[in-house]
Order: sequence, then C-alpha cells, then structure tokens
Amino acid sequence: MQTNFSEGLKSFPKQSALHQKQKEVMNVENTKAQMRKGVLEYCILSILNGKDKYASEILDTLKDAKMLVVEGTIYPLLTRLKNAGLLNYRWEESTSGPPRKYYTLTETGKLFLRELDTTWDELRSATNLVTNTKKS
Repeated sequence: MQTNFSEGLKSFPKQSALHQKQKEVMNVENTKAQMRKGVLEYCILSILNGKDKYASEILDTLKDAKMLVVEGTIYPLLTRLKNAGLLNYRWEESTSGPPRKYYTLTETGKLFLRELDTTWDELRSATNLVTNTKKS
C-alpha cells in the first residue's frame, strides 16, 4: 500500500509542528547573524575612531558589546578595510609577546565613518518609526 508524503505527515502532527518551529528558529538565528554582520564594519570603524587598537582589543570591545564575533571573522574584515583604504596599520613591539599590529583610521576612513554615522542615524530613526507604529 502506497501513501503520499503529506498523508504520512498527518500521522505525525507533533513532529511536523516541531520541524516547522525548528525552521523558524533557524531563520531567526540567521536573520540575527545577518543583522550583526551588517553593522560589524561600522562598529569596527567606530572602535578605531580616535584610538589605534590591535585586533584582540577590537575583538574584546565587540564581545563586551555582545557582538558575537570570532577571530576568523575579524581578520579578513580588517584586511578588506585596509585594502579599501579605510585603515592603515603599524607594527609595535610588545612587552608580553610578539609584536602587535595596530590599526588606525585613514583620513578616507574618517570620512567614510562620518557618512556611516549619518546613515546609521537615518536608519535608526526610520526603523524606530516603523517598529513603534506597528506596536501601537
């Protein structure tokens, strides 16, 4: 006797509902990760605004702010920002280990950050208007 797939699912309603709920949770986690990735570049440039830092300091600042970032994410991003002309780096001797690579904003990076500041303010305002309207 043959049954089709949807008939088989009817006999397992709890499993089907659980599977759907898992897919929804996975989508939420993916969306949250994408949102964090979307602002990561802006956060890194902001962290370097006015103070040179090495990668571990940048990572610590992001982690303290609950931006879930791993080393494998930050190094390629720092390289991309440097290649785009937004960052420079210099090597500095360390008293507690190997030399450290300190990153600094270039003049172009400072201008770019100012543009992102404006865009972020506009985006935040627009998002607040939309989300507050929906809550009413």
